[in-house]
Amino acid sequence: MSEKEQACLFRTWVGQYLALIGRIARAYTASEEDCEDLVQEVLLQVWRSIPRFEGRASASTWIYRVALHTALAWQRKDRRRRERFLPLLEVPAAEEPGESNTGQTDEIVGLLYAAIRRLPKADAALVLLYLDDLSYRDMAEILGITESHVGVKLNRARKQLAELMKGVAHELR
Repeated sequence: MSEKEQACLFRTWVGQYLALIGRIARAYTASEEDCEDLVQEVLLQVWRSIPRFEGRASASTWIYRVALHTALAWQRKDRRRRERFLPLLEVPAAEEPGESNTGQTDEIVGLLYAAIRRLPKADAALVLLYLDDLSYRDMAEILGITESHVGVKLNRARKQLAELMKGVAHELR
């Protein structure tokens, strides 16, 4: 693939999947600055990896996998950087007072991401895939597990997430 073709494909994918990458980054970071940095790191990894894209999986599945692996590596990379994160229970406020539909929706989304960050890494990845409405088949392919194992792990993760949501909401009161 020529560099021009690679650049064209990259621009197309960024347009299609930037929101997806942003959701993954938000789940693995606690501050807006770190989220933006992780998005940039994922985009860099996608760019570097395009020559290895073989088309065996869909582009969205492949990008999801690159994003998840990059996010997990990001978390492991530097303990000191993670210690500077905002506390997990701190829910970021809306950018502008009138931007969000309702404050309650923003609060629920913030609680959800805070709870997801408390899940084990593999479960957090699975919940993100589920929230993005991927099929069990796609989830299995991205995570490298069987479809039946996806079902079992997802059921357990949902229960754990529900408990964490209750705990996070209670701690914020």
